[in-house]
Amino acid sequence: MASELPDELLELQRAADDEGRKLEHLDDGEREKQREVWFAAAAKSQAAVSDYAARNDLNRYEVEKQVRQTVRHPPTPEE
Repeated sequence: MASELPDELLELQRAADDEGRKLEHLDDGEREKQREVWFAAAAKSQAAVSDYAARNDLNRYEVEKQVRQTVRHPPTPEE
């Protein structure tokens, strides 16, 4: 399914993950603002996954799992 996933889903997940990583180096005040940015990015990714799964009669959980796996653990080229 990974090769069949739209680039948009992968890009939205990457954006959400990038925003989440920014939390690591912030103090409390900045962290709360960044957390809101992260939640918004994650919600946008979730909505896109849900929409894609519904339109293609797929299990949303499985689509989300595949998107996250593809983004966070990309396949390495076989030699």
